[in-house]
Amino acid sequence: MSTTAGHPASTTRDAIDLTKGTRRPEPVLAHVTTVPVTLNFFRGQVADLKAEGFEIHAISSPGPLLDEFGRLGQTSVHAVRMHRKITPLRDVVSVVRLCRALRRIRPDIVHGHTPKAGLLAMLAATATGVPVRVYTLHGLPFLTCGGLRRLLLMGSDWVACRLAHQVYSVSRSVRDVAVTYRLCAEEHIKVLRDGTACGIDAFGRFDPATIGEELPEAVRRRHGIPSAAPLIGFVGRIAREKGVAELIAAWSVLREEFPTLRLVVVGAIESHNPPPEVVAETLRNDPRVHHVSQVAETAPYYAAMDVLVLPTYREGFSTVAMEAASMSRPVVATRVPGCVDAVEDGLTGALVAAHDPSAIADAVRTYLRDPALRREHGRQGRERVVNGFRQDQLSTAISQEYTRLLGASRGGCHILSRWLKRTFDLAVAVSALLIFWPLLLAISVVVYLAIGRPVLFHQPRVGFRGARFTIWKFRTMAESRGPDGCPLPDEARLTRLGRFLRRTSLDELPQLWNVVRGDLSLVGPRPLLPEYLPLYTLEQSRRHQVMPGITGWAQIHGRNATEWEDRLARDIWYVDHRSLALDLKILAMTARKVLTGEGVSGEGVATMPRFQGIRKADA
Repeated sequence: MSTTAGHPASTTRDAIDLTKGTRRPEPVLAHVTTVPVTLNFFRGQVADLKAEGFEIHAISSPGPLLDEFGRLGQTSVHAVRMHRKITPLRDVVSVVRLCRALRRIRPDIVHGHTPKAGLLAMLAATATGVPVRVYTLHGLPFLTCGGLRRLLLMGSDWVACRLAHQVYSVSRSVRDVAVTYRLCAEEHIKVLRDGTACGIDAFGRFDPATIGEELPEAVRRRHGIPSAAPLIGFVGRIAREKGVAELIAAWSVLREEFPTLRLVVVGAIESHNPPPEVVAETLRNDPRVHHVSQVAETAPYYAAMDVLVLPTYREGFSTVAMEAASMSRPVVATRVPGCVDAVEDGLTGALVAAHDPSAIADAVRTYLRDPALRREHGRQGRERVVNGFRQDQLSTAISQEYTRLLGASRGGCHILSRWLKRTFDLAVAVSALLIFWPLLLAISVVVYLAIGRPVLFHQPRVGFRGARFTIWKFRTMAESRGPDGCPLPDEARLTRLGRFLRRTSLDELPQLWNVVRGDLSLVGPRPLLPEYLPLYTLEQSRRHQVMPGITGWAQIHGRNATEWEDRLARDIWYVDHRSLALDLKILAMTARKVLTGEGVSGEGVATMPRFQGIRKADA
C-alpha cells in the first residue's frame, strides 16, 4: 500500500488535478529508491530542483527515514515496499504497487536509482506510460558476486538500461565497465560533469569554515580521544565488500607503531553481507577503536580525523571520499572503479591495491609521519571538490538534462504514437513486400547475372539506443581488387547497374525486411556504421534515441550531398519534432527525391564521404 506524507499543499494540488483531469504546469519528478536512506543523497538537490520549478516526489520502502525525508525536504513521499534481495514474487507485487503510485502521481519523469529500484521503477514507468524514464548506475554490485547472483544482477541492469530513455553513471570508470560488459550502449550512458550522484555541499554541510573547531573537538571528547592523538577513520557500511577486514588488518600493524593512534569507524554492521568475526570483535573490544553505528552528520567526524581510509572492493563513485576531501582531509582508497574517479593519486590522496592490508598500512603511515603532506593533499582535495563537484553544479546539470528529455518526449515520443508508428511501418512494409516480390526477384536475377554472387550486401549498423543489427541491400559493387590485393575505391567498383539501383533507391528494397524485423522504421535517421560512435558529440549521439529509418529528414534535404554536420543536425531536429504527420510528409517528399535521383552521391565520391567527427574549427 502506498502512503503519502510531506507538504500538505502537494497533496491538495494532486487531488484537484485528478478531479479535473488537468496536468500541473510544473514538471513532476519522482525519485525511486529501494530503501529511504538512499534518498539522503538527494536532500540538497531536491531544494535546488524545487527552486527551478520541479515538483518532487520520492518513492521508497516505508519507515521513519522516509517520513523524515518528506518533512525535511517538504516533499511528497510515497511508501512502496521493495526488497533489496532478489525476490521474484515480491518484486512483481512491488511493480504493481509502483504502477498504482505512478498513476496517482502522474509524473513527467521517473528517476530510478540502484539496480533493484532502477529495474522496478523502469518496469512500472514503462507500463504506465511515463514520458521520461531515467536510470542512474550508482555502482555495479555484480563485480563482487559470482554464479547465478552475478547473472541476475547483470540482467537487472541490462533491462533497466534498455527501458530507460537516458542512463547516467555516477563515474567514468563505472560507465566504462558498464559499456565493456554491454550492459548499456556507449552513446546511451552519460556522466554529468565530472561525476558523483548529486555533488557535494561544499559551502554548507561539508565546509571546514562552517564546521569550525569546536564540533571536531566535541567528537573527540565524546569518544575519549585526546586532542593531540592522531586519528584515522572509516565511514560507510560495515560489510565484507567494503574492505573492513583489510582495514582491521592494517590497523593491527599501525596501532603497534603509533602508540597514541586511534581509529574511528562510522557505520552499521550489515547483516546480509557481514564482515569477518575479527572485525566485529575488534570494534567491540579494542579500547583504541571507536565504533559509531549512526550519526546525523558525518562532517564533524571527517574534521576530527587526520586521514580517511576506504579499502573497498568496489564503488560507484565514492561520495564518502569526496565529502572527506571537501573537509580538507586526504584519503587512502583502493584502486577500483569509483575510487579512481574520487581520489587523485599523489594529489588528493593515495590509491592502493584492493585486498592488500600492507599497502593500506604503508599509505596511512606516510601521512601520519608527514603532517605537511596531509595538509597539502587535503587542500588540493578541497580545491578539486569546489571546482568540479559542487552540489549546485550537479543540480544545474541534471535540471538541464531533465528539461532536454522533457522537450524530446513532448516532440511526439509517447507510447500511443510509437505503437501507431510501428503498426504503420509493419502494414506498409508487409504490403510492399507482397506487392513488389516480382520486382525483388527480377532485381536479384539481374544482379546475379551482371555482378555475381552474393546478390545481397549486408553490413553492421547502429540502431535504436545503440543496438547493433545487420542491414541488407542489393549489391551494387563488383569485387575488384588492385595489384596489392586490396579492394579498389568505391568509384572503381561501382557498376553501371549499381549506379542505376542507387539512383532509383531500388538497392534499398531489401530493407523492408529490416522494417518487418523491427531493426528499422520507414522514417528516421539513417543507421550509420558502428565505427562512427566514438566520433559523435553528445548532441549528435541523440540520433539513436529513435528507431533509424529507410528515409528521413536529412535524406529529403540533400541526402548524401550535404555536409555531415548538417545531416546530423537534421537528424536531431527530427528526434525533437517527430510525429506521424511529419513521417507522412517525409515519405511523400522521399518519393519525389527518388524520381529525380537528387543527392545520391557526395561531392567527389561515388557514394558518400566517411564521417571524420566534428570539425576542429567547430569544436
